[in-house]
Amino acid sequence: LFAIFAFATCGGYSGELRLSVDCANKSESDLSIDIAFAYPFRLHQVNFEAPTCEGKRKETLALIGDFSSSAEFFVTIAVFAFLYSLAATVVYIFFQNKYRENNRGPLIDFIVTVVFSFLWLVSSSAWAKGLSDVKIATDPDEVLLLMSACKQQSNKCLPVRSPVMSSLNTSVVFGYLNFILWAGNIWFVFKETGWHSSGQRHPADTMEKQPSGYNQGGYNQDSYGPAGGYNQSGSYGQVGEYGQSQSYGQSGPTSFANQI
Repeated sequence: LFAIFAFATCGGYSGELRLSVDCANKSESDLSIDIAFAYPFRLHQVNFEAPTCEGKRKETLALIGDFSSSAEFFVTIAVFAFLYSLAATVVYIFFQNKYRENNRGPLIDFIVTVVFSFLWLVSSSAWAKGLSDVKIATDPDEVLLLMSACKQQSNKCLPVRSPVMSSLNTSVVFGYLNFILWAGNIWFVFKETGWHSSGQRHPADTMEKQPSGYNQGGYNQDSYGPAGGYNQSGSYGQVGEYGQSQSYGQSGPTSFANQI
């Protein structure tokens, strides 16, 4: 879902700005110059006509800049992340046994998650810089500087409407949210790999071996049962050494002394 929002808000964008050129000779003026642009923001291919305020002649101008590389890179990463997430969901639900077989699935999933986290960070940062440049290139005040009529003080050039960039700002936000989401998911995928399980196995084995060392030829708690005395009497030497039963305060040594 986060990937869909990322590429939809960027790849589906189209904007428009409107300018006004009021010439000294009113008949030569154009008070509604509309300039439309859209993804992938090859602004140098966006042409528009503006009056020169020198008779009826008009000049053909174009916006400045080509920001398609960062925009297309961002959308491409978002689309591939969406496809991989969809495929991974199918594998998690229907092919869980195949996923865990030979630990190959979790390892591949872990590597792909790390790669996508890095690509989300790079593409979001690149697109954030590209969007900043797009805002400058489509600023009506900057576009007015391209017109020759606006360089004459007798003519009045004014911005009428600026393009709405809210969806593009949202795409950048979703880009960084995707980075946080994928980077945070690294830990959960790592827990499925053999690296995490092997790291947890050694401390558990050590704790299991400690009580077993006391049971062999040493102190056995079952030997103090009420039914019988010391089960492993050979390990404690002769019976005479335990003659003072009062020192233990337990029912086990007392019954042992009574049996004697």
